[in-house]
Order: sequence, then C-alpha cells, then structure tokens
Amino acid sequence: MIQFERKKFAELTHQELFYMYKLRVSVFVVEQECPYQEIDDTDLSATHILGKNETGELIAYMRIYETSDTCWHIGRVIVKKEERQANYGRLLVEFGLSQISSGCLIKAQAQERLQRFYASFGFQPVSEVYLEDNIPHIDMEFKKV
Repeated sequence: MIQFERKKFAELTHQELFYMYKLRVSVFVVEQECPYQEIDDTDLSATHILGKNETGELIAYMRIYETSDTCWHIGRVIVKKEERQANYGRLLVEFGLSQISSGCLIKAQAQERLQRFYASFGFQPVSEVYLEDNIPHIDMEFKKV
C-alpha cells in the first residue's frame, strides 16, 4: 500500500528532506552511475510528491514545478528499487498529474527506456533522443485537458 502527499519545500520535515535526498541520490547518482549535483535550486520552488508505505517509509517520489501560468514540468520520478514491481510508478505519476490544473502543458525529460511508460499517460515525444549524464533521454509533452 502507498499513500501520497504533496508538500512545498518549507513544509517538508527534516526527516522527509533527508529521506527524499537519500532516495534520489541512491537511484540517480549511485544506481544510475551519474555523479552530478543532485540537489538543485528547483527543489526550493517545486511541489514535492512523497509516496510512503504503511510504516511511513518514503518509497516513491517526484517533483512538479510551474514555469509559467500554463506550463509545468515533472521530474525526479523514482520508486525505491525493492518496490518497483508494485505498480507504484504509475500511481505516483497519476497522483502528480492530478495536482496540475487542466489546460496546462506538462513537460518531462524522460529516459528513453521509459518513453512508452510516459506515452501511456498521453505524453508525446518532442525531441530527438539525446544524452544527458550519459543516459539516452527524450523530451516529452502532454496537454492536460
């Protein structure tokens, strides 16, 4: 079972912040072997979507942030490695998208291997495949109606 909540940066507890960064570093830096600065200024203005199990452990995370009145970005979409077979990634993205108003353009820089996953929500590719941190990515967009 998973429960989602959304929080602005200032609303995160110290413990939530710690486990959020721990999960992000464990997946994006260690597991995917991308030694780059994981913490960035976007965290300060983003809405953070936390997915916790029945014991309160953070097992899924994503952030959404507005770049204009009609454009949002989603990113840092992750599920803890041990929990990936439970369909939590789909539930996480569904919850995150539900937090964004209709009529907005939603953008994602998706890893190429996840293109079909994002397409299942209505995202369409809008770029060629490119390398980011030595991982093939593709820009995708979705107009929420």
